Amino acid sequence: MAFNYDEYLRTDKMPTLWCWGCGDGVILKALIRAIEKMGWSMDDVCVVSGIGCSGRFSSYINCNTVHTTHGRTVAYATGIKLANPEKHVIVVSGDGDGLAIGGNHTIHGCRRNIDLNHIVINNFIYGLTNSQTSPTTPKGMWTVTAKRGNIDPTFDACKLAEGAGASFIGRETMIDAKKLEKIFVTGLKHKGYSFFDIFSNCHVNLGRKNKMGDAMQNLDWIDNISVPKRKFDEMTPEEQAGKFPTGVLKQVEEPEYCDSYAKVIEAHQNKTKVQL
Repeated sequence: MAFNYDEYLRTDKMPTLWCWGCGDGVILKALIRAIEKMGWSMDDVCVVSGIGCSGRFSSYINCNTVHTTHGRTVAYATGIKLANPEKHVIVVSGDGDGLAIGGNHTIHGCRRNIDLNHIVINNFIYGLTNSQTSPTTPKGMWTVTAKRGNIDPTFDACKLAEGAGASFIGRETMIDAKKLEKIFVTGLKHKGYSFFDIFSNCHVNLGRKNKMGDAMQNLDWIDNISVPKRKFDEMTPEEQAGKFPTGVLKQVEEPEYCDSYAKVIEAHQNKTKVQL
C-alpha cells in the first residue's frame, strides 16, 4: 500500500509553491516517513523554519510549527526545546539561512549539544531571492552578486558542525530518498544536536543560470560531487578535492544541554552547586 501523506500534511495548502522539480518536496516526504517510523505523534513534534524556500516546510507539515525570522531558527528552537524538553523539535533552514545570517546560532546549537534536529537544505544558492551567492555556492559559479564568478572558497557545512561540537553529523542528497529517510531516522534517534547537510537542487536559480541544463542535469552534478564516506576515505587528497562524503560522518554520546539545564534548576532549588 502506498504511504498516505495526507494525515501529515496541511492539504489545504497544496499544491506547494516550490518550483517544478525542486528537491524540497522529496526531503519533506522523507522526513515525514522518518517521523512515522519513529512512532512520534505529530502533536509532540515542532518544526521551526526560517526564510527561504526551506521556510515553507512549516506551512505544509501538519504539526506544531513556527515560521521565524531570517537566520533565527536555532534560537527559536532552543527556546522551544528548553521549555518543552520532552517534545521533538526539528529545525529546517537553507544554506543561507542556517550558515550565513544564522551561522552563529548554528555554531552555538552544536556547541551546546542541545537535542535539536537541524536539517540544512543545501541548494548552494539563495534560491528564493533570485540567485545571490550563499556560503556553499561553488567557487567559479555565476550568481547575481558574483557575475564574473564566485571567488569565495567552497564551504563544507559538516566540517563547521564538527568543529563546533555537534554530536551527530550526517550528509545525504535528495537523489536517494531511501538513504535520506534512513539518515533522518538515525539522527532523530540520537540524543543531542543532530546536524543534517542535505544536498538539493535549485535548477532554476543555480543550474539554469550556470548552464547546467534541466533538473535532471542538476541532479547529475550533485551526484558527481557526492561520495559515500567509505569510498571517500579511500580516496587521495587530490581525488577528494571538490567531493563531499555522505552518510553518517559523526555520532558520539555527549552530555545533552536540556539535561544539564535541569541539573541547574535542581541545584538552584536545593541551593547547591550544580554537578555536571
